[in-house]
Amino acid sequence: MMIGMSSLPEQVLKKGLELILEPKKVELDSSSIAIAAPDLLGQLKDLLVMLVDWVNVFIDDPNLVVEDVDFCNTHMVLILREGRQFRLGSVSLPLPAGRGPVSLKELHLQYLPLPKYVCQISPGTNYDYYSSTMRFTISSPVMPDAIVDYDLSNGKWNIVQQQNILHERKKVLYGTSSLSSISKHASNSKTIDSTDEVRSDDGNLWNDLSEFYACEHHNVSSYDGVQVPLTIIYSRKNEKEGQYPGLLHGHGSYGELLDKRWRSELKSLLDRGWIVAYADVRGGGGGGKKWHYDGRRTKKTNSIKDYISCAKYLIEREIVVENKLAGWGYSAGGLLVASAINSCPDLFRAAVLKVPFLDATNTLLYPILPVTAADYEEFGYPWDIDDFHAIREYSPYDNIQKDVPYPALFISSSFNTRFGVWEAAKWVARVRELTIYDPKHPVLLNLTTDIVEENRYLQCKESALEAAFLIKTMES
Repeated sequence: MMIGMSSLPEQVLKKGLELILEPKKVELDSSSIAIAAPDLLGQLKDLLVMLVDWVNVFIDDPNLVVEDVDFCNTHMVLILREGRQFRLGSVSLPLPAGRGPVSLKELHLQYLPLPKYVCQISPGTNYDYYSSTMRFTISSPVMPDAIVDYDLSNGKWNIVQQQNILHERKKVLYGTSSLSSISKHASNSKTIDSTDEVRSDDGNLWNDLSEFYACEHHNVSSYDGVQVPLTIIYSRKNEKEGQYPGLLHGHGSYGELLDKRWRSELKSLLDRGWIVAYADVRGGGGGGKKWHYDGRRTKKTNSIKDYISCAKYLIEREIVVENKLAGWGYSAGGLLVASAINSCPDLFRAAVLKVPFLDATNTLLYPILPVTAADYEEFGYPWDIDDFHAIREYSPYDNIQKDVPYPALFISSSFNTRFGVWEAAKWVARVRELTIYDPKHPVLLNLTTDIVEENRYLQCKESALEAAFLIKTMES
């Protein structure tokens, strides 16, 4: 149901609220819809007026981003991000009353222990409001996801579940036997003062792989001088010397954080000396709302130029050997990588695009297709002349270079994805038609009728195909 701006209360319009409604599936007959719609609109108006009267609890700190909040009856836990550093802070309830908005630093947050290089923290179910134990999933580029229970009353923590890939029989592969003391039930009872830097002194407690894989953070200067965060992972057995191939991930859409979690399927490439890099380009969630807005709609080309700058940085700094860099993009990340290839096809040796968004112009022009309001806000409204020209400028399908050699491409899509399978098929057909054919740079299309994300066997199969494609392409 569309609600006109004129039907909203004046104080709501002045406040400039941003409201996201999540629809629920309800069964209504045709006679009840006419009765329910005006009532729903009236309730929505009342809700918006009530929201206008809400007051701030915290003073906005531009250097400290609150990613998420969770509660129990005695504590509030804040998932915070300061630059690239994630923190998990606990505050006793109730909060001080009658003081108005307060700074987070005034609350004397008790920071909970975390491993090194945390890239994401997700709250668990935490159904029991009266339990002081709260569950979180901790992710890192060099550590398998850990599901951790924190007891907020005494500061103790316990790893409930985590994949342990460092079994005794595998130690010979790493040339070390220093991990014989890995604890199955790690715990820590130290209470951290709010001013202390929280560190885990024993990486073995977290099943941390930083002994074998290094994680580095770089800042890359983009075309307009903006510093783009770049994360690099590599095996310590093969110290980076500019003689190894590399794989550059990117997404840069919807204000979402780039997924840099440890992925077991990348271990095969890392152990072969590959450099795995993650570019937090504009349009993603790496730097708050402004970072997101600077990479969407008419500014979408900022995301693409940021990604190209990161690719050039890896080669110019001799982190990755020239002509052996591959790109990797999923969904909207496929648009990012494909657009970068259109701009600089000689920069990449290969690319993997998973269920990519490649025909932005036509998809956005036909609202019958399963795009949402968020997609128009992200990529632009084609009925707006400025947005339309911007879409035509970055749309991968509309900007394939003619009579130019393209890198090897592996495109996979499914008949059950939100972005139509025909987008991948159309783009592949046009690339094959317009570009110079090279048998060493094949353009492969892999289509499935099932949803790969819901089938573990298909996930393994597709990951193996991607790894085999990348290794074979770099060796040819």
